[in-house]
Amino acid sequence: MTRANRPALPAAFADDPDFATWAAGYGVIQHDPVTLERIAQLLTRHAADPSRRRAWLRRLAAADRLACMGMWLVAHMTYARRVRLDGTPLEAEAFKPTPEGHTGGALNMVPAYVGYLAANAMSDLTRSWLMGQGHCVAAIDAVNLLVDNLGPAHAARYALSDEGLTRLVNDFYHCGVDPDGHPISPLGSHVNAHTAGGISEGGYLGFAGLQYVHMPLPGQHLVAFLSDGAFEEQRGSDWASRWWRAEDSGPVVPVMIANGRRIDQRTTMSQAGGTDWFEDHLVLNGFAPLTIDGRDPAAFVWAILTAEAELADQAEQARAGHARYPLRLPYVIAETVKGFGFPGAGTNAAHNLPLVGNPASDEAARRLFHEGAAALHVAESELRAAIATLNNHAESERVRERDHPLAHPHPDLPTLPEPLAWPLGERISPMAAIDEAFAALVAANPGLRVRVGNPDEMRSNRLNLTLDRLKHRVTDPEPGVAEALDGAVITALNEEAVVSAALANKQGLNLVASYEAFAVKMLGAMRQEIIFARHCREAGRPPGWLSLPVLASSHTWENGKNEQSHQDPTLCEAWLGEMDDVAPTLFPVDAPSAAAALQALYASRGRIAVMVVPKSPMAVRLTQEQATRLAEDGLLCLHEAASPRLQLFAVGAYQLVEMEHALARLARADVATSLYVIQEPGKLREARDEGEATAVLSQCRLSTLVPEVPARVFLAHCRPEPLAGVLRPLDTGMRSRFLGYRNRGGTLDTFGMLYANRATWAHVLEAASEVAGLDLDALLNAEEQAALAGEGDPAVLRRD
Repeated sequence: MTRANRPALPAAFADDPDFATWAAGYGVIQHDPVTLERIAQLLTRHAADPSRRRAWLRRLAAADRLACMGMWLVAHMTYARRVRLDGTPLEAEAFKPTPEGHTGGALNMVPAYVGYLAANAMSDLTRSWLMGQGHCVAAIDAVNLLVDNLGPAHAARYALSDEGLTRLVNDFYHCGVDPDGHPISPLGSHVNAHTAGGISEGGYLGFAGLQYVHMPLPGQHLVAFLSDGAFEEQRGSDWASRWWRAEDSGPVVPVMIANGRRIDQRTTMSQAGGTDWFEDHLVLNGFAPLTIDGRDPAAFVWAILTAEAELADQAEQARAGHARYPLRLPYVIAETVKGFGFPGAGTNAAHNLPLVGNPASDEAARRLFHEGAAALHVAESELRAAIATLNNHAESERVRERDHPLAHPHPDLPTLPEPLAWPLGERISPMAAIDEAFAALVAANPGLRVRVGNPDEMRSNRLNLTLDRLKHRVTDPEPGVAEALDGAVITALNEEAVVSAALANKQGLNLVASYEAFAVKMLGAMRQEIIFARHCREAGRPPGWLSLPVLASSHTWENGKNEQSHQDPTLCEAWLGEMDDVAPTLFPVDAPSAAAALQALYASRGRIAVMVVPKSPMAVRLTQEQATRLAEDGLLCLHEAASPRLQLFAVGAYQLVEMEHALARLARADVATSLYVIQEPGKLREARDEGEATAVLSQCRLSTLVPEVPARVFLAHCRPEPLAGVLRPLDTGMRSRFLGYRNRGGTLDTFGMLYANRATWAHVLEAASEVAGLDLDALLNAEEQAALAGEGDPAVLRRD
């Protein structure tokens, strides 16, 4: 932009040389009239003192330079294998033969992240940050290196020098693997455990939009960077303003980077009318949109500080009784073009590789690269001065951004109430036992913020005490219903949204309950969390958040009345495939085992457990001591025979009922049989790496708990095939049988479900006769055998 066509300065700053210096922009960073006016208003409001005003303007000018150089480095991370800080053009062999990078989105994130850093420097406050578009990590890593905001792994390898930057660009998409199977490079294609300040991979688009509003505690500030592409993903982010309360949450500033493009076409929002349409959408959903120039770091500074001020003013009005919830949550829309600042901006190619050709082999592409890089380059002395201007952490006595308040959550372990006791034989709903235990846990830990994720039917799932104590969070409570303005139960018919509320509350106490068949919709959000947690542990910073139980109730064997769509054990099967040190899968069989498993989980950190729990009353089968041992070992012998000929293993509460009936028939036939309940199958598997080895039983311990007997029958809550793989150490080959869900269902009761899936006590006996060489006539009468063969009335196998 030439001097002649630069916008006029705001009248109040027409004669201010510092304002004029910043207003002139730098490189590709230019300031439009709206941003100039907004910054003038910001200075008038918050920096009336001349020295403070000069300091703010110097930081804004420094942000322009840092943003240019951040984009310069992002472009090099994609294309170059050599970096020269002096900006000397690179020869052909200095470019990567196979460039990689989500370049356009990363380029767009640079001004946003630099604006966040500048807002922190100007307000003397380190905010937390979250980025939903994790594939834009090059922006974060590039700028972090420039300002020396690095974690240990990056600090050991990279520095602001030709050598350090060259190592950075060569580590980007390096793809090398070490002898242990881990990536050699601490850089990733997404935010990872080494990304300074990173708290989420952002690999599953849309989840950051569901989580940010539940993250900060009072006094903590959060800026959440979101994308217009992710807006098309999981719905439910529209409800953020309904959940936010000043009394239990810090201010949040959602910032959408609206570049108008997905991978190979325009976003649906762009096709529907662009940001004008989105502003209307936000207003209808209780937000206060703030549209800014997404190419300018100063615009982000204004947006962050203004959004926080507006939210604080609304909260004060609510406290004074002059406003009511939901407040209009400010929402920043940063308009830009995909890949701004570099050749190819605004095209489909900008998503990944904005240059049509490869600079390593294409002279025209190489020329474009050099032209784009030259427009972004900042002289080293000027860059270092800008960095020093923004890095005022010691001066303002604030932490570095890598140590922001949400970066390392570590609440105290909760006080665990005395275990509850239930008489043997009494029929108690295991879900009701969990309800009682969780309500007592909440009462014993008033200092922990609680979030309960509930897709619906909380009373149906027997969580009555929890609901009555914590209540649904609503903005207009209905009299006579368990609802409250400050309720801790986040209820919505959207599994992704409610599990995200619990996953986001990493400084508190959390619980999620869902119908088993629908809980599978939570899988992506859960998996992203445990992968990131495990990588953090491997990086030497184990997660400190309290473990989270996800209760899958109203499950396959007790939900027959609702057709086969409601009879789905997929979630527990998928979770059995994850690493048991971070993702245990639990099948408690009665009230004591359910309550003991819950308490054991809350005594640990950084784990998400799927707990498959019946809601119907089940006979209490375990003492408290047995329940504790079952939680510790994952397996318990309920009936130990001398010199057994056969061993039975139940995985699930209804499966234990069937096994007990089969055991009675075997005892009547004088067949020495031992009966085991398996609560945590993953504890019995062969460890797949050193991390999982810390959570599974040693082979010595397993062989002590389960003496070697060739004939074994397993009855599973889930499909037998995945369980057979997990329990391979107990599989004796041709003399083992695995029974379970066989994809049969309909409008059936529990017995109908068991029969349809060949999983009744009688089917157990049939399998036992095969593996142990037993006479089936001694175990089943003719009518029962006919029913088993599909030639008689199944009702003869009913036990009730």
